[in-house]
Order: sequence, then structure tokens, then C-alpha cells
Amino acid sequence: MKLPGVKETCEGCSAYLHCCLNCRFYDPTKNNQCSSPTADWVPDKENCNFCDDFQFADRKPGDSDDTPLKRTRSALDNLFGDEETPSDQQKLDKFKDLFQD
Repeated sequence: MKLPGVKETCEGCSAYLHCCLNCRFYDPTKNNQCSSPTADWVPDKENCNFCDDFQFADRKPGDSDDTPLKRTRSALDNLFGDEETPSDQQKLDKFKDLFQD
């Protein structure tokens, strides 16, 4: 697959193609929001850049960029439970249960 030029844009929406949001290394949960250890900080993730590590992301149209966030949320829900926020009475009952003899 031919990589786009730095200033090349999408024919449909005029967005830059060679940008962090289209890169397979883009990860908002990582340092510099990039999983490539050699990439420099790019402040504007939607703008074109000269990153040598750029590779197109293997995503389908409509895929969400917040996949790492969803995985993190799912892991937290599995660890702590994903129940709705308890009412004040439920919180009080749990507190009392902790200190019963």
C-alpha cells in the first residue's frame, strides 16, 4: 500500500491523510499519544505531519478511535463491577455492613 504524501487530503472531506489520527500507532492512552517509541510529539493530531513512523491504521470506516478507552473501562467494570451508582441508602447499608459484629 502506497503511503500518502504529507499534504495529501481525503477527496471526500478534505482531511489530511498523513496525520496521527490515521496512524496505527495512535493511542490516546500512551505517552505522546503514540505507541511508537521513536515518534516525536505532534501537538495537532488532525493536521499533517512528517512522522517517519506513520503507517495507516487497520480500521474500518466507523470504527471508534477510543478503543483503548473502551478496553480500560471494561477492565475497570470487570474489576469493580459495572452496577449503576448506588443510592445514598445503599451506600449507608454497605457502610453499616462493614462494621457489624
